[in-house]
Amino acid sequence: MKANKLFPIEKIASTLVLSACVGFIAPTAINANPVAEAASASVVGLPDFTELVEKSGPAVVNIRTTEKVQLNQNGTSAEDEQMQEFFRRFFGTPMPTPKQQPTPKGRKTPQQQEEEVPRGVGSGFIISQDGYVLTNAHVVEGASEVYVKLTDKREFKAKVVGADRRTDVAVLKIDSSKLPRVTIGDSDKIKAGEWVIAIGSPFDLDNTVTAGIISAKARDTGDYLPLIQTDVAVNPGNSGGPLINMRGEVIGVNSQIYSRSGGYMGISFAIPIDEAMRVVEQLKSAGKVVRGYLGVERIDVTKDIADALGLAKAQGAQIQRVMPGSPAEKAGIEPGDVIQKVNGIVIDKAVDLNRIVGDIKPGGKATVTVWRRGGLKDIVVTVAEADAEKAPVKTGKQKAEPASNVFGLTITDLTEAQKRDAHVSGGVILESAEGGAARAGLQAGDIITRIGNADVKDAKEFAAAMTKVDQKKPLLLLVKRGDVSKFVAVRPTNQ
Repeated sequence: MKANKLFPIEKIASTLVLSACVGFIAPTAINANPVAEAASASVVGLPDFTELVEKSGPAVVNIRTTEKVQLNQNGTSAEDEQMQEFFRRFFGTPMPTPKQQPTPKGRKTPQQQEEEVPRGVGSGFIISQDGYVLTNAHVVEGASEVYVKLTDKREFKAKVVGADRRTDVAVLKIDSSKLPRVTIGDSDKIKAGEWVIAIGSPFDLDNTVTAGIISAKARDTGDYLPLIQTDVAVNPGNSGGPLINMRGEVIGVNSQIYSRSGGYMGISFAIPIDEAMRVVEQLKSAGKVVRGYLGVERIDVTKDIADALGLAKAQGAQIQRVMPGSPAEKAGIEPGDVIQKVNGIVIDKAVDLNRIVGDIKPGGKATVTVWRRGGLKDIVVTVAEADAEKAPVKTGKQKAEPASNVFGLTITDLTEAQKRDAHVSGGVILESAEGGAARAGLQAGDIITRIGNADVKDAKEFAAAMTKVDQKKPLLLLVKRGDVSKFVAVRPTNQ
């Protein structure tokens, strides 16, 4: 029998007596704190979610998927054979296999057969009475068949209307009408700290309800979407289910968890419903999502980089690499530019750039405002369609005479062959990195093309630029490694 954990009765009794005495002797002292009174008055109890569940629950569905696997001549799949090999290696015996049915007389045994096997389970919710269902793309990815089960136990084979892997949104269609549907809310109006619930099928347990609060509004965990962070319990099988506010409105699609174990660890993420519904409309009309493409790799602007470039605040997307033949290259955007705005919309973080450019129709023009060499510059770019990246270009090796400085850099001139291989017209190559340079992550073979706002074509210009550097502050270098160029802030070795 399991023992209950007990607390000493005298401790409980003394606590009760003390509480009674305090309440009898000094009531005015307790009521003298208006802040405590206000806080006490505002606490009216925990929320009741029953009405929300009754309203939204019928529109939440269970999704199961299957896939067809090829069976070998002996009736086993490739996965079965791998498991049998595991048993042979670690247990010394073959894994038990199901008894094969004999082939009917006169019928040939096929070399390979297909069998439909369960693949996975997930969740979704009905967004229209005529049978459109929203879920995650990863729930249906790779599935041969998709089945949708309602709370009234009816099950339908669903058609995948379209799926978008970048936002992890998929739309299904089932053949029915007058279905219960959810109410779509406004994810732009959500606030950190407000109560929300999730309904889904964790571990295939239909219509499981969990509750929590919104922990943060916009976590940059993806290329195109800032996700809603919550502490609502979300587990395998919850994917694709709705995140619902206290007004009974869907404000997110449960999509990801942060976990070291594979199970829930207190942090989950949902796709904002506003973003999801934009994807839904494109999937319903065209079966795919068309996005604008600029052709750059970018990072957030750190405080060190902002200070070194003379930016008033750490804001924008700093360009690390411009893809060959991309719209950005054709328009004249350069590595090291900090994009501040696109069509007048402020770029706060690097992830904003993909999202804003992605919303521009391919073929349309965009005015990109960049910070370059201490000033703002407007560049007009003709946006292309996404997924038009070019193949990366390899770079070459190095060697020659060194020149040193207090930041731990040992550099030398580039040969003509190295310039050709690296696709640069000038710069210097790093022979070794010590002290501050090593701590900043620099290494031999890196190519330095700029110090602060000054381009350097060779070791002579590098040395001249170094004489103007404040050796007590971080040194900002534009460094090219392989196909990627990025700014690196190097602190003096003695700091």
